[in-house]
Amino acid sequence: MPTIFTTRSRYSGLALLLFLVAGCAGPDSLALERMDPLTGVTVTRAPKPMVMYRNLSGQSAFGREYVYVGPVQVNKMGQRDHFLWLGIWRTANASDPAQTIDDFETIVIYADGEPLSLEAAGWTPGAVGLSESAYVKPVASAVDGYYAVTLDQMRLIAESNDLELRAGSLQPQRYVPWDSVQEASQTMVTFLLGID
Repeated sequence: MPTIFTTRSRYSGLALLLFLVAGCAGPDSLALERMDPLTGVTVTRAPKPMVMYRNLSGQSAFGREYVYVGPVQVNKMGQRDHFLWLGIWRTANASDPAQTIDDFETIVIYADGEPLSLEAAGWTPGAVGLSESAYVKPVASAVDGYYAVTLDQMRLIAESNDLELRAGSLQPQRYVPWDSVQEASQTMVTFLLGID
């Protein structure tokens, strides 16, 4: 009888340990939350942004322009504002930041063909009440942009099977997910699960 009790205790202890480990991998890992050190607002973001790109092989052999897109929630004493952070950069012929800002002043995200036109809220973290960027820039030369969005717009992006981003008013440029659409939109899905 003591042998059975010891075996049951081991299995119970193992089950408890697995339960506790699973609890650590719960909603907290879906969205990362921190307090801004200077402004005191709570910033919530996805663990990693989705990556979109366009091919620039006409300019250089392996040239690409990347747009990292990450959801952000800024909580100012209970008032929650939502944004998309964009980190914009290219591998070849680094463009003038002023030109990038002009091209990305307005973007249109097509989620299953539904156009979501978004205006830039600002080009610095301070424009959305932060003292530092919500995400780490992919490269030092990347241009940061913040766009106000609603939770419904985030849900539409998260649930879409076809996703693209267009920027540039004179000649709109088309950016598509680097990974599959499902993998790209998973960033938004995990973020939404983490803040709900």
